[in-house]
Amino acid sequence: MPDAAPDHYAALYTDATAVLTDWTATSPAAGAARDRTLELLTAGPVALSRGHRAGHVTASALVLDGSGERVLLCLHGKFRKWVQLGGHCEPGDRTLATAALREAAEESGIAGLVVDPDPIDVDIHPVSCQGGSLHYDVRFAVLAPPGATERVSDESEALGWFRPDRLPEPLADGTVQLLAPALARRAGSGRAQR
Repeated sequence: MPDAAPDHYAALYTDATAVLTDWTATSPAAGAARDRTLELLTAGPVALSRGHRAGHVTASALVLDGSGERVLLCLHGKFRKWVQLGGHCEPGDRTLATAALREAAEESGIAGLVVDPDPIDVDIHPVSCQGGSLHYDVRFAVLAPPGATERVSDESEALGWFRPDRLPEPLADGTVQLLAPALARRAGSGRAQR
């Protein structure tokens, strides 16, 4: 599928630049990844497009259940590891937080998810997009409504709720680093949006 023209990402580009510039990193590694992501964004809105070979910004979500005692992970269909939900930004996305929320809703089948608009992490990792690229992944905490029931999407083999002290294997690199900031954000009951 051909990617949209870079100008279709203009609003998202403005949001991404502002959010990352103002964000207080949750760890030194996240701060370094944020700085590298801001450097990538100097290329302009094209850096949000999956067609940008040097790498592109993505958005993901660690979904917490209503009690904050479990997280929802998916067994990714392509690389067969348990990961948080998320993926590529789309031309209609206006903010990184709503891109993460859209991805979480699409991949979990859960209605009524609520996203905290402040990132909990930024991570950069290699992917097979465009024959080899990097994902500059901005990550958010998302809260599921009480009694939420997940539904497996085309992108995953399975979905499951897990206690933070009993995560499944094999777990993708970088997923475990989301737990502490997500749980801290949940405990602090930060701002959230639907």
